[in-house]
Amino acid sequence: MVEFSLALDDDQRELRDWVHGFARDVVRPAAAEWDAREETPWPVIQEAARAGLYGFEFLAQAWADPTGIAINLANEELFWGDAGIGMSIFGTTLAVAAIYGSGTPDQMVEWLPQCYGDADEPKLAAFATTEPQAGSDVAGMRTRARYDEAADEWVLNGQKAYITNGGIAAVHVVTAVVDPDLGSRGQAAFVVPPGTPGLEGGRKLRKLGLRASHTADVFLDDVRVPGSCLLGGKERLDERLARAREGAGAGSGRGPGSQAAMRTFELTRPTVGAQAIGIARAAYEHALDYAKDRVAFGRPIIENQSIAFALADMRTEIDAARLLVWRAAWMGKTNQPFDAAEGSMSKLKAGEVAVAVTDKAVQILGGAGYVSDHPVERWSRDAKIYTIFEGTSEIQRLVIARAISGVRIR
Repeated sequence: MVEFSLALDDDQRELRDWVHGFARDVVRPAAAEWDAREETPWPVIQEAARAGLYGFEFLAQAWADPTGIAINLANEELFWGDAGIGMSIFGTTLAVAAIYGSGTPDQMVEWLPQCYGDADEPKLAAFATTEPQAGSDVAGMRTRARYDEAADEWVLNGQKAYITNGGIAAVHVVTAVVDPDLGSRGQAAFVVPPGTPGLEGGRKLRKLGLRASHTADVFLDDVRVPGSCLLGGKERLDERLARAREGAGAGSGRGPGSQAAMRTFELTRPTVGAQAIGIARAAYEHALDYAKDRVAFGRPIIENQSIAFALADMRTEIDAARLLVWRAAWMGKTNQPFDAAEGSMSKLKAGEVAVAVTDKAVQILGGAGYVSDHPVERWSRDAKIYTIFEGTSEIQRLVIARAISGVRIR
């Protein structure tokens, strides 16, 4: 069994430093421009692909780390560079994770390369699950999938909301209800191949933060995909639905199906937390440097306890959040039980810290922090989403409370 250690090994340090260098030399210089343009930074994505940072090979290498920490190191460093560009580069990972986690070996071979394209013509992928009336409430999903046995095709109809890379992706992974009577246990995931008729992306949404990352609604109007596009295959789906109909996990809502879904969320939330830590760290470092250089009343403002103590708290909170992220990542990789929803803990803490630290950075800079001459105003805008997406802070607290109490708290 891999032991949990706070000391990075040589491979982890090399990965961290390599991604940091890319974030410093390529991402940061481009961040303000693409934030202002509110467009997908295709040139930066292509540069990441040519450098080997954007592609399944890189992701597989990071995931192979037996401690589970490497992928979080990469996310922290890239989002330290810029969150909008970082999400443009790593947003494809959501769809890749769905294919990797639920697909058959043949499906992985067919679709994973198409999610990324190549260095000459990079592609994006999108994971479409959130709906206008079904965000945190996954049981409220309305998108439907109907099997046309004669044609061996699935027919998808519905609307997805706030989808990263929605409409501009080459590959969309779409979740849909196949048996409405089973609620969340009657759902499945489908790959929608490039150019499939009936799938349309809405206009790019204008957002408070992460402006370089494309977010849009996705509309599905009689979208027909081959039977082979059902992730995991129909035989496995039929077996799962049969077990659900027999009542597995009914009543308590904590049967095998719900436990598997919860573990999936617990596994992915530390990576989102690492992104939030990257933003917070960027703001803290900028505020620290500013406080050392800014002179007021005849001395650097760092010499004032109010400023120095604020920076001390910022650093302490960032380090505490990172430790929760690393612990949860290690637990997931080594198959430790999330008895206290440790994955949700890490995401909750990191998201709250990112908002608090970036807000404090703006305050330390004063008027300078409120204008775009300094990047802290952008980091403050970017940070807010981390208390909202991938489960709001309120949902994280609900998950943790249920885990530690065993009570179905509502």
